[in-house]
Amino acid sequence: MANGLGRTGTIHTPHGDISTPAFVVVGTKATVKSVLPETVAGLGAQAVLANALHLYLQPGSDIVDEAGGLGAFMNWPGPTFTDSGGFQVMSLGVGFKKVLAMDVTGLQDDDVIAEGKQRQAHVDSDGVWFTSPINGDRHRFTPEVSMRVQHQLGADIMFAFDELTTLMNTRAYQESSVERTRQWAVRCLAAHRQLTAQRSHRPYQALFGVVQGAQYEDLRRMACRGLVATEVEGQRFDGYGIGGAIEKQRLGEIVGWCSEELPDDKPRHLLGISEPDDLFAAVAAGADTFDCVNPSRVARNAAIYTAQGRYNVNTAANRRDFRPLEEGCDCYTCTHYTRAYLHHLFKAKEMLSATLATIHNERFTVRLVDTIREAIEAGDFDACRTEVLGRFYARSGAPGGSIGS
Repeated sequence: MANGLGRTGTIHTPHGDISTPAFVVVGTKATVKSVLPETVAGLGAQAVLANALHLYLQPGSDIVDEAGGLGAFMNWPGPTFTDSGGFQVMSLGVGFKKVLAMDVTGLQDDDVIAEGKQRQAHVDSDGVWFTSPINGDRHRFTPEVSMRVQHQLGADIMFAFDELTTLMNTRAYQESSVERTRQWAVRCLAAHRQLTAQRSHRPYQALFGVVQGAQYEDLRRMACRGLVATEVEGQRFDGYGIGGAIEKQRLGEIVGWCSEELPDDKPRHLLGISEPDDLFAAVAAGADTFDCVNPSRVARNAAIYTAQGRYNVNTAANRRDFRPLEEGCDCYTCTHYTRAYLHHLFKAKEMLSATLATIHNERFTVRLVDTIREAIEAGDFDACRTEVLGRFYARSGAPGGSIGS
């Protein structure tokens, strides 16, 4: 069902269906940090995403394959995603983490690197050399290696190996990067076709092409058209990921360009998004699924999401507050514990603090996207967006900050 470019649908995988729009919980190293897989299922998550590069380094994708694949290895029975490692290569290369600078006026520089960091990855036309953050070993990642690793990990949905740039890169570099990503996409399709034939004893794994192009409309549209046209001996992409650093205030516009170019009968995954305003903007522009580490990452730093906005539970105001983290929330944490108890756990540096806060934040995000889906089906998307964002940002004003995949 559609509501403008916003739509609902179903993605079928060997391990179950995903009703869209849907938020995919991130378990980077085959675990959602501090939370049991059974708990992740209990908070309503439909799918989990892990990272190919991290699992390649540790414990090794061959070990995950021997265990029966990612789901069996981590005891997660539902659908799984793996990203290609493209973001981690960028992070190693320029030293940025998930949040990328949005105000880049006068800062465009292809040799940009975060302050205090050393370049640990180098891109060339064939692939990437990078230094392991675990032990300093040097590794080579190419489209073929990424496909081999992801096939061994056995996720239901995989992503083609891409080059993720920053908004600081020059226009000329963005152009060359889009073309390099297109060439890598062709190689990924060829390797995927070959590996699928070799691994016929395993369920089919869907492969998504990844759209780059930063903030440039012509490059985004060109990237989409190139991926849609890509075919290797009858093999095409099963869906598409929209990646790269995106100016927050233009997120909906950029996703909209891609949705207009990509086929309506293929799913679109937006990489690295979870803030409420971003989710509404992306859904309205035609995105179907999303993943982001943010709900669990900020939870470990005592930040709590609620319908009335975000707050820090470790502040003095919560020391004697015996209410749940959020009134009316149905998550395990809110139905069993108080703000005062979470305040105590964070102050005492107890590990349980991360577990309980993560359960709530992940449930908040999953439930929000479920609400968006229900609103589209009811034809009430615009009213839902106005109500939800009006409440969430009432205290802090207009949303700000930045995003990255």
